[in-house]
Amino acid sequence: MRIAVASTDGKTVNLHLGKANSLYIYDWSDKDGVTFVERRELDIKKSAKHQGSDVLVACEDCDVIISEQYGFKTKLKAEDLGIKLVVEEETPVMEAVDKYIRHYNFMHG
Repeated sequence: MRIAVASTDGKTVNLHLGKANSLYIYDWSDKDGVTFVERRELDIKKSAKHQGSDVLVACEDCDVIISEQYGFKTKLKAEDLGIKLVVEEETPVMEAVDKYIRHYNFMHG
């Protein structure tokens, strides 16, 4: 499973999905656990609205995106792409990733 986290510094979930100019990408599997893949920087303009679709396009290879919040249109587009959106406000990145994995395992275990 590939998980993207909207974060300015890789330490805290602190970006709205539509303003996420920085994403930290992790892979998770039962065998290998959580592995950092890369940091993706996006050309998101702070003053522009409705950029969630641009972020989703940059994350089409991801199964999950964790961010502070997201807009309704972004939610609908994410559903169409099969991407799960998760809200975590001001949470340490690895805590948010681990929390999602525990929830996923609980629901699919």
